[in-house]
Amino acid sequence: MKKCIVNGKIILHDEIVEKNVFIDDDKIVEISDRQPTDEDIIDAKGMYVSPGFIDVHTHGRGGSDTMYPTFEDLNTISNAALKTGVTTLLPTTMTMPVDDITKAVENIALNKDKVTGAQILGTHLEGPFFNKQYKGAQPEECMILPTVENYLSFVKDHQDVIRKISIAPELEHSIDLITYLKDKNTVVSLGHTNATYEEAQVAIDAGATSGTHTYNAMTPLTHRAPGVVGAIMINDTVYAELILDGIHVNFAAAKALLRAKGKDKLILITDSIEAAGLPDGTYKLGTQPVYVKDGSARLANGALAGSIANMNECVNNAYKHLGLTLNEAVNLASYNPAQSLGEDSIGEIKEGKYADIIFFDEDINIQKTMIKGQIK
Repeated sequence: MKKCIVNGKIILHDEIVEKNVFIDDDKIVEISDRQPTDEDIIDAKGMYVSPGFIDVHTHGRGGSDTMYPTFEDLNTISNAALKTGVTTLLPTTMTMPVDDITKAVENIALNKDKVTGAQILGTHLEGPFFNKQYKGAQPEECMILPTVENYLSFVKDHQDVIRKISIAPELEHSIDLITYLKDKNTVVSLGHTNATYEEAQVAIDAGATSGTHTYNAMTPLTHRAPGVVGAIMINDTVYAELILDGIHVNFAAAKALLRAKGKDKLILITDSIEAAGLPDGTYKLGTQPVYVKDGSARLANGALAGSIANMNECVNNAYKHLGLTLNEAVNLASYNPAQSLGEDSIGEIKEGKYADIIFFDEDINIQKTMIKGQIK
């Protein structure tokens, strides 16, 4: 089926143009001033036409969590994410008993291609290989050492589903696991870690290429001990995840991270939990009650427990608070995460890429979505 998007402000990687976008089946085939002939017309009505957002770190949304191992829960997350402009995501697990993680991984393997909203590429394992000193909202009683044997105990035959894993690199055996994963299409990210700068650097040299919700749950940058934050900042091979909800990280600190990493190595994430998209109240993260009020989600002890952020709001914050152009802000949630995962067919409006496209207004309110050329 041939389609053509007209009357839109097209957000390309380096500029915003007023051209027509031609789609044949699931791919973008032309971006030009040519007028459509036999194509079905999609009138953007002056809206921005953007690549769909990609969320590589999201636990849940709409009352469902990745750790609830059913198709219905995955599908709820998928459809709720799509409403925020996310067309591709990595449902993210958390530190829980090995049997629970096993069930979550198997559920994603069985059902990822059946969801009806945002596409699921695979999963992000956040835990259980963490340092108790930086546990955040992760239950320390379920944390175990990052051996290859422990990893395979819950991944089993589903290695192809594991697209990202967060670990504390200072733990015994972590470098062996990073080395094991290096050629397995799995991004290793440093998170919930008490590592020194030197320990983080060893992990990066071994193949780690990401920092998990940078600044949060890791050793900070100080002038005598640069910490994990310092290692993430100065290594050009490392992408930095960032929760840009205005709560997890001060906007000035976010701007400093942007200056250090550059516009191509910063990735917006939501780290959203089941409460995202729902009213204030009491929800769950794993087995722990989470209290949502005034835009933040916290445990009973006051610790932040993920977020209730929407990706379109994070992109809007990047545009308004980080001194970026709109297309640069969009890249942080589309092109950059795609590149971090080695996915060259998504993340950009460009000839030859999949037609994963969203339409939004001046305030980045999502008006319409398209996945692989199909309006959703």
